[in-house]
Amino acid sequence: MALASTSGLIVGGAPRVNLLPRAVTERRERASLLRKWGWGLVAALAIVVVAAIVGFVMQLGAQQHLAAENTRTNALLTQVAALQPVNEKLKLETELTDFRAQAMGTDLAWTGLFDALRGALPADVGVVEYSLAPGGLPQTDAPDSEIGAQGTVTFTSATPTDIVALIRSVRTLPGILDADGWGNTLSGSEYRYELRVTFDQTVYSGVYAVGAGQ
Repeated sequence: MALASTSGLIVGGAPRVNLLPRAVTERRERASLLRKWGWGLVAALAIVVVAAIVGFVMQLGAQQHLAAENTRTNALLTQVAALQPVNEKLKLETELTDFRAQAMGTDLAWTGLFDALRGALPADVGVVEYSLAPGGLPQTDAPDSEIGAQGTVTFTSATPTDIVALIRSVRTLPGILDADGWGNTLSGSEYRYELRVTFDQTVYSGVYAVGAGQ
């Protein structure tokens, strides 16, 4: 007896047949596409609404920040206006200080000046007259190199004095740039010696200079 055997390769399942009319299928496809477009439109609108809300919130915050800064600026302007009289007084004080420094910057320290002169004189010689004119305002940071005062100083003595030695002693004094002169007799018992002296600017008192605390 012969057995019949069959073998074969089965691919896929049972065949499916779409029995719906083509018009119905197309209508369903159009409906699905419209639903997709509708959801896409809803999503786009939602994004636009969210962006508008965020923009509005940011604009509102910026307006509030601008209003706060304007308020702060107005407050600062009010404070500056209140300080304006003080600023004017400070400016006037600065101008007056500068004017005083220009007008009185050549003020001489007379006491120290003549104390130095007397220290170089013999015991019987004294200062009886002087005529000194201040120099210019300081122009450098080296006052010992600029002329501070020029003029004549008259000494008197009851006995003749070596005028050359007197001039040399004066020239060695601090603050002296140059000294020269001569002597003459006014009477039989009194001798006068007139010296032309040039002082440097260390003889300035400096009390009226800018920044001197006056």
